Amino acid sequence: MTTGGQPYPWRVECRFQGQRGRVALDQLRTVHRERLARHLGALPDETIAEVLDTLAELFAK
Repeated sequence: MTTGGQPYPWRVECRFQGQRGRVALDQLRTVHRERLARHLGALPDETIAEVLDTLAELFAK
């Protein structure tokens, strides 16, 4: 998630822990589970569905 940047079609608007931001699907990274310090929370189901739909569009083309 990023709180800056432009509202590109591949960035999904979201709200997390009181902050507005975007899920930056153009900046996907992999992180090993051992490097994650703690669980911060989860996005609402509607946002997750929008992320998955956007990913499907990106990789289907």
